[in-house]
Amino acid sequence: MKPDWRPRLALLVDLAVNLLLPWLVYDQTVAGWGEYGALLWSALPPTLWSFWELYRHRRLDAMSVLVLVGIALSLLAMLGDGDSRWLLVRESLVTGAIGMLFLLSLLWRQPLISRLALAAAARQSPQQREALQTRLGLPAMQRVMRGMTLLWSGGLLAECASRIWLAFHWPVARAVAIGPWISYGIMALLAAATWLWRRRLQRQQLHAA
Repeated sequence: MKPDWRPRLALLVDLAVNLLLPWLVYDQTVAGWGEYGALLWSALPPTLWSFWELYRHRRLDAMSVLVLVGIALSLLAMLGDGDSRWLLVRESLVTGAIGMLFLLSLLWRQPLISRLALAAAARQSPQQREALQTRLGLPAMQRVMRGMTLLWSGGLLAECASRIWLAFHWPVARAVAIGPWISYGIMALLAAATWLWRRRLQRQQLHAA
C-alpha cells in the first residue's frame, strides 16, 4: 500500500503560507512601505489562504477565526498610533484571550475542552456525541478534561506572553521571522501532549475493561 503524501504536502503548504511567505513579503516591502505597511502586507498570504480554506471546506475553523480576528485588530490599530509592534502581536492577543477563556472555563461544570470535544463528536454523528457525553460523566474523564484545559490555557498564555516580549525587545524583522515559529512550536507541543494524554487514557480504559 503506497503512503498517502497529501497530508504531508498540505502541512508543507500551510507552513510555507503562514511562516515563510509573511517573512518574504515583509522583507520585500519594508523598504518602500515602512515597518507598519510591510506588516500589513505580510498578513496578506495567510489571509488569502484562510479565505481559500473557508471556501473549500464551507466552514470557519479555529485557525480561520484567529486570522480574521487578527485582521480586525490590524484595522483597529490603523486608527490608533500605528505602532508596528502591536501589529506583530495581534494574533497572539487573540490567543491570550482564548487562553484566559480556557482558564475561566475551569469554573464551569464542563470545561472548554469538553465542550469542544462534544462539538467535534456531534459533527461525526449523534451516537458519537451521546457516547462521549456518557464518558464525560465519569470522574476520571472529568479530571483528564480539566487537566487538558489547564494545559492548553497555560500554553496559549505562554505563547501570548512570549510573542509580546519578542515584539517589544527584538528588532521587528527578527520578530517577524522568529515569532511564528514560536507559536507553531508551542502549538505542536500542546498537540503532542494532548495526544500522549489521550493514549494514556485509552490504555487505562483498556486495562480497566
